Amino acid sequence: MRFFARRPVILLRRSSTAARRDEGFNDEHRDYYGVEPMCRVLPIAPSTYFAHAATKANTNLRSDRAKRDDTLSAEIRRVFDENFHVYGIRKVWRQMQREGFAIARCMVERLMKAMGVKGVIRGQEGIRTTIPDDQAYRPLDLVNRQFKAQRPNALWVADFTYVATGQGFAYVAFVVDVYARRIVGWKLSHSAKTDFVLDALEQALYARKPYGTGPLIHHSDRGSQYVSIRYSERLAEAGIESSVGSVGDSYDNALAETINGLYKAEVIYRRRSWRSHSEVELATLEWVDGFNHRRLLGPIGDIPPAEAERLFWETMNPPAIAAYLNQKAFGKPGAVHLSDRVSLGMGDEESLQDTAGRRGRAGSRVGATNLRSLRDQDCAGCSVQGSYAYSGEPLAESSAE
Repeated sequence: MRFFARRPVILLRRSSTAARRDEGFNDEHRDYYGVEPMCRVLPIAPSTYFAHAATKANTNLRSDRAKRDDTLSAEIRRVFDENFHVYGIRKVWRQMQREGFAIARCMVERLMKAMGVKGVIRGQEGIRTTIPDDQAYRPLDLVNRQFKAQRPNALWVADFTYVATGQGFAYVAFVVDVYARRIVGWKLSHSAKTDFVLDALEQALYARKPYGTGPLIHHSDRGSQYVSIRYSERLAEAGIESSVGSVGDSYDNALAETINGLYKAEVIYRRRSWRSHSEVELATLEWVDGFNHRRLLGPIGDIPPAEAERLFWETMNPPAIAAYLNQKAFGKPGAVHLSDRVSLGMGDEESLQDTAGRRGRAGSRVGATNLRSLRDQDCAGCSVQGSYAYSGEPLAESSAE
């Protein structure tokens, strides 16, 4: 007597991609095999196939969710493209929330997976760039892994990394303001000597002008470039206190290493090769601009660094900003001094010149160069309005205000 065992039926959840592929196969071979025989083999319910064919013929029959998925998928693709194709699920979700889209994180994850879109993943470096100089003087570690600052220009961190190109290694140095993780100076060079890290520092000093703003600490690793005599003398000349990490501590300069890792993952590793130093320099320039003004950073509340600094100045009252800028101007000989009032916003050069000339206090000595130096202060986002003096004590505040 024969016993025939019934083959168990295993129900598998088919992905939408597989279902669409099978339905496309049906479309191509339906005239030869017939719809129902193919649906039994695949397996797809004939009603599902006919419903899909109907929605393809008439898009108005599609569900509201499918229509919304198409709209949101286009927006997700736009955000992904605008941010150098490096944003993952969380950053895309945060950016869309900033733009006013009511979308859940799980929906972003589902749609990005359906589109085959994913962010970059940071990897490991294999070349040693920190070479200590045992003969050089080493400052103390004033940071002790506490990479936090209460205001801009309170703590800077510096480090450099390398990039392999067709013309040999290129070395890229960064100087980062810890308060908002803003890159305030950078330099690319073909050699890892003191000159190129010193150039990055000079760029940061020119852009930020941290004179008379309170104590500023510059923290780096114990590389010979950062503990060299020339670098240390330039820090002392600018009134910046030097700090270096401890020996054998993998976290001694963690924040700067984080910036290096993001730079390598989002710019360097996304291309198979770099032909020249100029290619790397142009790509770095574009990345730094996007990093400072558009990239969302989780540690500062998923906002760009420039916006974080602008919010810092907006939370200060006008007298506090006036006192800060007056103090800042004292440390820079020949700087324009703020006096009457400060209001938030951004003023133009012509209005500042007219105001200074109308009150007769600055005269012809206040030129475009000095006004530009005031505009380049790190409190970008503040508008300075009122009377100015070229040198001497800050003017008293107007009694009318």
